[in-house]
Amino acid sequence: MSRDRIKEKFETIAREQRPGLIMFLTAGFPDLDATRELIPALAEAGADIIELGVPFSDPLAEGPVIQESSFRALQNGTSLPDCFNLVEELRERVPDTPLVLMGYYNPIFNYGLDRFADESQRVGVDGLIVVDLPQAEVGPLAEQCAPRGIHIVPLLAPTSSEASIKESAEAASGFVYCVSLTGVTGVRQEVSQRGFELLNRVKKYTDTPLTIGFGISTREHV
Repeated sequence: MSRDRIKEKFETIAREQRPGLIMFLTAGFPDLDATRELIPALAEAGADIIELGVPFSDPLAEGPVIQESSFRALQNGTSLPDCFNLVEELRERVPDTPLVLMGYYNPIFNYGLDRFADESQRVGVDGLIVVDLPQAEVGPLAEQCAPRGIHIVPLLAPTSSEASIKESAEAASGFVYCVSLTGVTGVRQEVSQRGFELLNRVKKYTDTPLTIGFGISTREHV
């Protein structure tokens, strides 16, 4: 079993009694060389976990900024194997920072689930956030990833039913990603109150760390 950097990181955050900060960037935007430099820079600046966005042609959950970054990364030819290469190259430079691939199911499925999980383990991927993969359909991917120590992080939204929250929270691995609002990613003027209500709903079913995202735009929001 590989090292559980996500568990270690949340234990550190709890011990230090502070909020954690998870940062996102799209792999290959503006180019792969920039991504190679940005990931260590984010870690050095205090990012606890870094989400590496796998470019996809139809990123349904994204607002215009991430849509544009994904489009440009694809124009540059950035692929899922490039994301694996990035993690492999950078693992020694950010040995303690969890690196989580965030994206959509189609590239993973086409790559092959067992092959994807093998390669993720080999290069040092710590977790996955698959935006369009509902909990009811996560089984085949989880069967490949769980034995290899790769967390699959569930996404929950304010519109999630109580049954869906219970199922996802009880099966959660690594952390739970709570979406603060109904809508896409992007800058907002204030944090949605529905996000805090969702956190309280999820807490009833799990002790797994909870995170909140979408629209967290300023220092004051954090």
